[in-house]
Amino acid sequence: MGKLYLVPTPIGNLEDITLRAIRILKEVDLILAEDTRTSGKLLHHFEIATPMQSHHMHNEHKTVDQLVQRIQAGATIALISDAGTPAISDPGFLLTRACVENNIEVDCLPGATAFVPALVNSGLPNDKFVFEGFLPVKKGRQTRLKFLAEETRTMIFYESPHKLLKTLGNFVEYLGAERRVSVSRELTKIYEETVRGTAKEVLKHYSDHTVKGEIVIVVAGKK
Repeated sequence: MGKLYLVPTPIGNLEDITLRAIRILKEVDLILAEDTRTSGKLLHHFEIATPMQSHHMHNEHKTVDQLVQRIQAGATIALISDAGTPAISDPGFLLTRACVENNIEVDCLPGATAFVPALVNSGLPNDKFVFEGFLPVKKGRQTRLKFLAEETRTMIFYESPHKLLKTLGNFVEYLGAERRVSVSRELTKIYEETVRGTAKEVLKHYSDHTVKGEIVIVVAGKK
């Protein structure tokens, strides 16, 4: 019986990869990568020559059974996403579940994930929090926002640059203009920044500035 490793990769700064992650990626038989072109740059940087195979949200349903059989036959496989920890708003859950159901050992290495530094940087309460990931794009968005308006724990969201203003506007409308918000973008990179304030203030800031990079939004819970 082989084994599945879930290996976090840097969210920006390549120095954030762990020594163990580099060793595992060199030792396994196969690396499953969300985007082989993106991951290829990472592997080249650390002189990792392990074969790669594409594994993303559009093909993971079709390949899970085949990968489980391969691990059962003795292969060791590492799963990585483009950045951060696999299965956190990235592919990985389906294969992990299938391995667990087939009594295959799964080992998730600790490492980079975007929402932890964003949460700590926010200055908002982090003793209790809820990770929401991406809000629904259309269907169910309004219903979810109305539900979250009553959430008392700190909330964490992922968002893309071109939808940031819409989401901040939704927070003003459904959670209130004075709700505390923290927006972190380009975490660990050269142009990393965190903007904090009320939902209204942060919306005004980004209405006046061009938004680029990966974004994590941290929102205070209802008092």
